[in-house]
Amino acid sequence: MTNRVPVPLAKAYRLMNHGPTVLVSSRHGDAVNVMAAAWSMPLDFDPPKVAVVIDKNTLTRSMIEGSGEFALNIPSRELARLTLQVGSTSGREVDKFAAFNAGAWTGEQVGAPLLDGCLAWLECRVLPEPHIQNTYDLFLGEVVAAWADPAVFADGHWNMAAGGKKSIHYVAGGHFFETGEAFEVPDSPR
Repeated sequence: MTNRVPVPLAKAYRLMNHGPTVLVSSRHGDAVNVMAAAWSMPLDFDPPKVAVVIDKNTLTRSMIEGSGEFALNIPSRELARLTLQVGSTSGREVDKFAAFNAGAWTGEQVGAPLLDGCLAWLECRVLPEPHIQNTYDLFLGEVVAAWADPAVFADGHWNMAAGGKKSIHYVAGGHFFETGEAFEVPDSPR
């Protein structure tokens, strides 16, 4: 099982605030699935909320609509190949967990699988907004539990130092960027 610690819900937005590519996982009945999503973001602090675009033609979409919940998993460079694989394969044709040897565990608040090896995980319940779901494929979720690998996220902050694991950002055509080191801008004199 992946090394993880709980993240206080008041700090959960920080897991996504830098715009990483996410893996959206779902469970409905006995079926599980995962897809990649480049368009996701935090929306609020209290309660924490997220938004993610999920196309109406995906199996993930029908599973989320059926279960009312999903998870957002934040992969690192080590999972870039898996991210491409689950993003370019339909769960209607193959069991992605078995086909790509993706390990997972079940969180505490939702049934959606949480993928091994990720940097962080957000367990979410759908906030039903039928108009934006049907018109824009945009799903809103309330974060009900959050987890992070303590090697990269501790005390409410990312630690993406040189040589350590970092989140990834999908560009197009199989190309990613990796998050760089953080820097701080000092206060300017007034």
